[in-house]
Amino acid sequence: MNKKYRLLTAMLLMLVLTMTASMLTAFAEPAAQGTVATADEAIQAEAPAADTAAETEEAAEEDPYDLDLGAAMRSIAQSTGLANGDWRQYVMICISCVLLYLAIVKKFEPLLLLPIAFGMLLANLPLAGMMNGESYREFPLEQAAEALKYATEKQTTAYVALNALGEQVYQVQSSNGGLLYYLYKGVKLGIYPPLIFMGVGAMTDFGPLIANPKSLLLGAAAQLGIFITFIGAILLDFTPNEASAIGIIGGADGPTAIYVTTQLAPHLLAPIAVAAYSYMALVPVIQPPIMRALTTKKERMIVMEQLRPVSRAELVIFPVVVTVVVSLLLPDAAPLVGMLMLGNLMRTSGVVDRISKTAQNELINIVTIFLGLTVGATTNGATFLSPQTLYIIVLGVIAFMGGTAGGVLLGKLMCKLSGGKINPLIGSAGVSAVPMAARVSQVVGQKENPGNFLLMHAMGPNVAGVIGSAVAAGVFLSLFK
Repeated sequence: MNKKYRLLTAMLLMLVLTMTASMLTAFAEPAAQGTVATADEAIQAEAPAADTAAETEEAAEEDPYDLDLGAAMRSIAQSTGLANGDWRQYVMICISCVLLYLAIVKKFEPLLLLPIAFGMLLANLPLAGMMNGESYREFPLEQAAEALKYATEKQTTAYVALNALGEQVYQVQSSNGGLLYYLYKGVKLGIYPPLIFMGVGAMTDFGPLIANPKSLLLGAAAQLGIFITFIGAILLDFTPNEASAIGIIGGADGPTAIYVTTQLAPHLLAPIAVAAYSYMALVPVIQPPIMRALTTKKERMIVMEQLRPVSRAELVIFPVVVTVVVSLLLPDAAPLVGMLMLGNLMRTSGVVDRISKTAQNELINIVTIFLGLTVGATTNGATFLSPQTLYIIVLGVIAFMGGTAGGVLLGKLMCKLSGGKINPLIGSAGVSAVPMAARVSQVVGQKENPGNFLLMHAMGPNVAGVIGSAVAAGVFLSLFK
């Protein structure tokens, strides 16, 4: 431990010395200029002395070991991130540290919030350039030989393209992009979210939904927040594409929000992703007050009958039927719904246990790391710190509250129509935060009646919400893509 402290102290001392040297050098510049002026006067007065000084300067220039320590230290200081950082970058670094605290200490959705926060930190480090794209050198068309020579040196090819002025030039890649720039391709091309859905499908049991098909209606009702928020965003002068991306936050499904945003409003990806995953983590905080406000104590105490057993044939046929029906009605939802049902089919078929376990563990974990890092890396201070971000955060809360209220209100209606056999609390699980929303229904119900077990009943609307959010995404994509 003492060795680590000594090493840290040495590094801090070196940094302080570097900065001190650069400051002293900067203050010394005026004095140096004055000295030069005095020397010029002496040169005019005494020519022999000037000749001697010139010879000395030539000798100094010829000495390869002559080093201007002050200039070197000043150059080092000017090349550090501290000297080149923007205040917005430092604000984003502070925000990333807050998110890391929430993920590590408070355990708010840590599997995604932690990589998102660290990606935010990496992307805002001055001069790190981890999200920078490739850089190119341009040559006029008449300099084809020079372009070919440079391309050969860089071991790449020269091709004709239009420059910023609309002129045809030869372009040769001069340097590669940053690490996160290439990992972000999986988000930009819509690869990561469907892969996440496949893993989610492999971990999801659709048995409660099959046993109680009426819960599909609760999952649909919980998407009310999406469309309420869409209207609110339009009223705040967001474009339909932007409003669609913001509204999908109400589905409480991070991958779906990311998928829709990359297709419709990629410039809003950072605030939407951060808001979506932050509010998913806050489901146990946001939902209970709404659930208690919209239900009576008697309704919260309702004990529901045990669900019927579901056959293996039903479990196998269900993902196939859902894929066909949804894809025929909404082709744009096919990537999400199709991969979700593929993962579930691998689970229920029982013949591909190895790849099912891979989808549930290694694959989804790896993709989650890449997705979180790259989404966090899009949080550039210049675009993230804007009034739009504040609007998105407020609209995200409205979306969650609207979704919860929609599910609970339909649950109350179904309770009345069924003669008090359905506990309206399970309607709140219609948002697709699996299985957190179902657990919230269970906790709130058990507080009123310790003998009440709503978890499996709430899982029906919960998994229906996953399908519902993907369908809502397909609707927006078909309308505005």
